[in-house]
Amino acid sequence: MTDFSDLLKADNNQPACSIRIVDAQGLETWLESQPERVRALVAAQKFKGRAHEFAVLPGDDPAEWSVVAGVAAREKLGPWCLARLAEALPGGTYRLAEGAAGAAMLGWLTAQYRFDRYRKDENPAGARVLLTGEVAQIEATVRLAQAVSLVRDLVNTPAADMGPGDLEAAARKVAERFDAECAVIKGDSLERGFPMIHAVGKAADKGFAPRLIELRWGDPAHPKVALVGKGICFDSGGLDIKPSSAMRLMKKDMGGAAHALALAQLIMGARLPVRLHLLIPAAENAISGNAFRPGDILRSRKGLTVEIGNTDAEGRLVLGDALTLAGEDKPELIIDYATLTGAARVAVGPDLPALFTNDDALAGEMDKAGSALDDPSWRLPLWDGYAEMLKSDVADINNAGEGGFAGAITAALFLKRFVPENTLWMHLDTFAWRPASRPGRPKGGEALGLRAAFHVLQTRYGHKK
Repeated sequence: MTDFSDLLKADNNQPACSIRIVDAQGLETWLESQPERVRALVAAQKFKGRAHEFAVLPGDDPAEWSVVAGVAAREKLGPWCLARLAEALPGGTYRLAEGAAGAAMLGWLTAQYRFDRYRKDENPAGARVLLTGEVAQIEATVRLAQAVSLVRDLVNTPAADMGPGDLEAAARKVAERFDAECAVIKGDSLERGFPMIHAVGKAADKGFAPRLIELRWGDPAHPKVALVGKGICFDSGGLDIKPSSAMRLMKKDMGGAAHALALAQLIMGARLPVRLHLLIPAAENAISGNAFRPGDILRSRKGLTVEIGNTDAEGRLVLGDALTLAGEDKPELIIDYATLTGAARVAVGPDLPALFTNDDALAGEMDKAGSALDDPSWRLPLWDGYAEMLKSDVADINNAGEGGFAGAITAALFLKRFVPENTLWMHLDTFAWRPASRPGRPKGGEALGLRAAFHVLQTRYGHKK
């Protein structure tokens, strides 16, 4: 994992290159106050003050130079305003010429994320350190960057090295950092208590045996919050096998588990006064002679029988058993993350997790946090009228809706059957992947809807410290 701890430092007047922030509206005013040579250099570099543009300006001494950087709006710096600088500037120490970086400190860090497990950077630029007077925000910002990095690392790692056992190891590592309890039920031991997790994962090689990873942390007297993350470490589609083009990115099908684990890490790092219960059903949806079949009927932990309409709708099965266990603890709130449906991507694209919840106030909190933090999601309806699509002639419910309509909604309605009534619940159907790079957000695994959810939890429970 990229080490962010030394990339933000308290400003004690150390030597540093200066960064001047301007926007397109204020560029002319700033230029008027500059000497002719600066105006000429700015023009030569075709700097217009637009977001993510920058120009390098020499000082009186050859070793002295500064930067003028463009942002969308000078009065409000978003998370990614400084990210392009942190990607492109040479290694060294920097400070803003005036004002506070605020939220933009996060992008400064995440822009320096590197996934170098399999290929080292042949031309490393060196660390870009940002000095800040906002000392009280350094630790929290580093924690956010570490959580984003954790999601990226886990999702970017190929399935051969991120199987259920590796996901368990990652969860244990986080648990050890915060003295959390970690327990695992594995392989055939799942069949009795978690039959759907067992059914989905039993076809995999023994080295990739399915498991339920469980982490508990916090004072039992505090409000109970459960996090559940889909941990399908690779999805072949099962006997309803995916085409190769659809299988190419299925290493990311454990992206929900990565988000849930990262959110747990944030909660524990901030020491939120909650009793945390993290559940990761981890499995590989493989193909072999004992793979579960279309038409099979599974009995879930809840007791509901589930007809298998499609073995490629496996994520909702493992989540069903995990959500049932989460509900048995009678939590105040359940949040689940899952790379659940292609239908959600068709509806809202790769950047927006589709959000489903049984509480309007919670939806409003997520919308407000997403807008403020540039970590948006988009609410879709839990339209009960579509529950008819999941009807089965031979079981309590079918795992795949007929007709291909409203796929993200019917998947959420399936999960809803395993959430206790009157329990606050939020489901995020996330892509967990960025198809193209943006400043501070490289192509690959990505945390989407993570920072907003953490902000909601901080707002709800932080005041109870």
